[in-house]
Amino acid sequence: MADMTTALITGPTRSLGRVAALALAEHPQVRDVVLLGRAGTALDEVAEQVRRRGAQAHAIGCDLADLSDVRAAASTVRDLVEAGDVRPLVALIANAGFVSPDTRRASVDGHELTFAVNYLAHAQLIGDLTATLATSSRIVLLGSNTYYANFWRRLLKVPPAQWRDPIELAEPAAAEGHLGMTAYSDAKLAILYYAHELQRRVAAGVNVIVYEPGWMPGSALSRSAPPAVQAIGRALGRIPGVATPEKSGPLLASVAVDERWSDLRDGAFVVRDRVTEVQPMAQDRARERRLWEATAELLGR
Repeated sequence: MADMTTALITGPTRSLGRVAALALAEHPQVRDVVLLGRAGTALDEVAEQVRRRGAQAHAIGCDLADLSDVRAAASTVRDLVEAGDVRPLVALIANAGFVSPDTRRASVDGHELTFAVNYLAHAQLIGDLTATLATSSRIVLLGSNTYYANFWRRLLKVPPAQWRDPIELAEPAAAEGHLGMTAYSDAKLAILYYAHELQRRVAAGVNVIVYEPGWMPGSALSRSAPPAVQAIGRALGRIPGVATPEKSGPLLASVAVDERWSDLRDGAFVVRDRVTEVQPMAQDRARERRLWEATAELLGR
């Protein structure tokens, strides 16, 4: 990465995304940081902080719960590249995440809200921006180990994914059914499947990576939880060794742009600062192909 380059990140206004965006701004070879997030004061503030760190900031307002907004944001990015205002993207970081405690809630397009924001919006964005990627570039998707139940998740009663056909996963619940965290785990399993299939379909020089920042209790991801749950999360976040945005944010930026990670591809799963094997259930060619087909249907392509 010898030349000055451009990186794009979604969800840059708080928590992990904000810290990662500022780390990108401080990277000696990143000239432009494209900040794609909900329009407002928080987006303006992080753009100003990026500029103070020496990079050019391009703030683009976008509601990831509205696919027309995502398409418009992608069009703005393409215009910036075509006009020469920024170089082709060397890093596209699909960071934004959300958990709705009620799976009856729907996005603007009628999709279950957690699945829509975590998965469908980023699939739309990536599909619209593949032509703006540099010859040698990286797509970094935010994953999570919640897709399967290990000892600690069972202890904390964090439900694993309950995979179904993607068309069903995108349907809001008709009545109180799947818990919000189950929908989140389903979306994160979808991201693993998508990463594997995406790698088969992008240009040879584009590497697809999935990054797991570690368990971050009390992060902005829990902002939809009841106040008592958020307070418990903040307390747990002070336990030594627990991941925090301040620790994992710079690592996310590093995975996106540093030479150390340049050989990773095929949906390699990086947990904080090491490559980790995913569970066998997270590699399934039939599910990956079906997800790709269903995604095209859901996005109306």
